[in-house]
Amino acid sequence: MSLEKPSRDTALDVGVTEDGLDYDALADLLGGHVLDREEHLNAEGFVIRPDEVQEVLSTLKEEAGFDHCACVTAQEYDDRYESIYHLRKYNDPTQELSIVVPSPKDDPHNESAARVYDTADWHEREAYDLVGIDYDDHPDLRRILLPETWQGHPLSQDYNQDQPQIVSLREHANPLEDDKRSEDDPDTMFVNIGPHHPATHGVLHVETVLDGEQIADLEPDIGYLHRCEEQMCQQGTYRHQIMPYPDRWDYISAGILNEWAYARAAEDLADIEVPEYAQVIRTMAAEMCRIASHELALATFALDVFGDFTAVFQYGIRDREIVQNLLEDLTGQRLMFNYLRLGGVAWDLPEPREEYFEKIRDFLDDLPHKLEEIHDLVTGNEIFQMRCVDTGVLSPEQVKQYGATGPVARGSGVDYDIRRDDPYGYYDELDWNVVTEQGGDNFSRVLVRLREVEESARIIEQCVDLLEQWPEDDREIQANVPRTLRPDPDKEIYRSVEGAKGELGIYIRSDGTDKPARFKIRSPCFSNLQTLPEMSQGEYIPDMIASLGSLDIVLGEVDR
Repeated sequence: MSLEKPSRDTALDVGVTEDGLDYDALADLLGGHVLDREEHLNAEGFVIRPDEVQEVLSTLKEEAGFDHCACVTAQEYDDRYESIYHLRKYNDPTQELSIVVPSPKDDPHNESAARVYDTADWHEREAYDLVGIDYDDHPDLRRILLPETWQGHPLSQDYNQDQPQIVSLREHANPLEDDKRSEDDPDTMFVNIGPHHPATHGVLHVETVLDGEQIADLEPDIGYLHRCEEQMCQQGTYRHQIMPYPDRWDYISAGILNEWAYARAAEDLADIEVPEYAQVIRTMAAEMCRIASHELALATFALDVFGDFTAVFQYGIRDREIVQNLLEDLTGQRLMFNYLRLGGVAWDLPEPREEYFEKIRDFLDDLPHKLEEIHDLVTGNEIFQMRCVDTGVLSPEQVKQYGATGPVARGSGVDYDIRRDDPYGYYDELDWNVVTEQGGDNFSRVLVRLREVEESARIIEQCVDLLEQWPEDDREIQANVPRTLRPDPDKEIYRSVEGAKGELGIYIRSDGTDKPARFKIRSPCFSNLQTLPEMSQGEYIPDMIASLGSLDIVLGEVDR
């Protein structure tokens, strides 16, 4: 087995024992800051005062080793508002702690965590935007997904959906009317990049300030594709109506991976055990999606850097199409798969099975030669290297501060992969390696994705070997799941999977009905995109375009 993670000395982390976290020791560390303790299915929750957020989180980060603020969930109860900071460790994501911050109903606000974790900046802006909680001492508290003129907060209980939304004329002012951002520096110019531009990989607006030709400041403006997916999931039933939505978050290639994120959270919430046979099928299908996603990421990135559609782009699409054909044979769809079910998968492998296995093996046999072609065409190209080596550099410390995950983190040497570190499916039974590169630049992120395609192929091959030999009488594709699921009230859980772009997490709170009371999506692209200003400072616009492409964002997942 190749899944052992390089060890890190955790002796200085308070609350760590051989058996895992000692929550009593963590509570002692925080002392009187802990007002109450809650039992969440994934971790304990410590309730603290709204004005002590920074002190508590700083203590946990510096003395207990919680260096990963994975997600911030905001929600409204009948008697209070609440913010939950889901803390983890990059070294071991199974060591989790939830910091619960209640706020009064008539004046919902608490101290901001953005001074401790940079990633909390955008998460708290989203919480303010959609739920209506104010965060004191936040560096830039304003809406992030909705226009500044929007009235009301869509996920609050008193939101009026019929209220007209009126945009004043000032919102239509020429954005270049005052192109000098600074009166002290007459050479500073404000430039809009996107949202309608092929290099922004979707409807992304990048507000850029140039000092001469170099980038002095940059701010991604998101929300153009916001559909309030969380609210739609809260209006759907666990058993049948939520599963089609995850395909539409990262709608490019990662449908099975998205579905698995919801399935893992809901199955743990409802205590559903998935049959082993179905877990192998899930693992194989998920890695097919990972290959398809990485192939497209490489193709579009090369298009950004080379501007060559006819050759470089088509090489990536050629290989992706083969994977899409295999997924279509399995699921009946090419993008919106809707193949997973709570407790398993929708149906068994296509018949004749031998023919399907042969198609997969033919693809795997051809893959090394095709990857060699791509390396010759792309990574071995001198122009590509000049554009990518030592541009868009992101240090390991910046990765952790912004909560970046996936190839973005592993390209900076951060050895973090949910498949290995918090195992699910059949990953812990297979032989494969987590890929990292130490360069931290655009070139390293490309190499990580290409090498991960090789590892995904290893996983798929082992799954095929298992499925070929599986006894026919034991091919159970679904557990016996009740027609209607009603988890016990006030159960809370945060679970994640390793998506193609990074850690894709789901928080669910149940209220005893067949629909979630709160459904929160932790998008890896949302956190990864926050790193773009750090990567682009002092560089040129072409470098920024390359850095943006190396993040491999999908706006459907960023905006949700």
